Amino acid sequence: MARQLGENCRLCRREGMKLFLKGTRCSTEKCAFAKRPTPPGMHTRHSNKQSYYAMQLREKQKTKRTYGMMEAQFKRFFHVASKAKGITGRTLLQLLERRLDNVVYRALFAVSRDQARQMVRHGSIFIGKGRVDIPSYLVNVGEILTLKANDTRKKAIKSSIEIITKERSVPSWLDVDAENLTIKVVRLPEKEDLSMSVNEQLIVELYSK
Repeated sequence: MARQLGENCRLCRREGMKLFLKGTRCSTEKCAFAKRPTPPGMHTRHSNKQSYYAMQLREKQKTKRTYGMMEAQFKRFFHVASKAKGITGRTLLQLLERRLDNVVYRALFAVSRDQARQMVRHGSIFIGKGRVDIPSYLVNVGEILTLKANDTRKKAIKSSIEIITKERSVPSWLDVDAENLTIKVVRLPEKEDLSMSVNEQLIVELYSK
């Protein structure tokens, strides 16, 4: 299975913003982007001017890296969104948010999407009575997700949730029971529910060329 290798902090520096790829570490003084916000590599002069194509590319790269996806997979998601009814950009964002690993992360069960992806791959997430170990699985409205683990692991996750809650909150399209470690999808996500700012129109224009 393809995955992103290398230092996550370099990705934040390249995009010029925190992508919160390392979870709570990104909110501390240990954050590499906070220490050195310049792009990685050798630099002498920096220009603030960007071509429109560069803006489109950076928006796509930022979004793709935030959700921890490779180019081919991200492009497949766009293809699905472009074939669906409705506005392509809005549909794309909904598809990205509905990824199982993202749902686990947004429900505060994990400090980062990488950790959430690991939980899914290790078979800790059940939908209904069935185990789902595919991070890109798209959750549907009405589905109930349950995190199953031993008592020690559950206690650690609940303690982690208390810490994470101080930094971010659960989006309103999810109903989370932190005591029983369950998540219910109450509606489809909207752009306003995103944890970051995304100009999806730039991504649509880039792939539509």
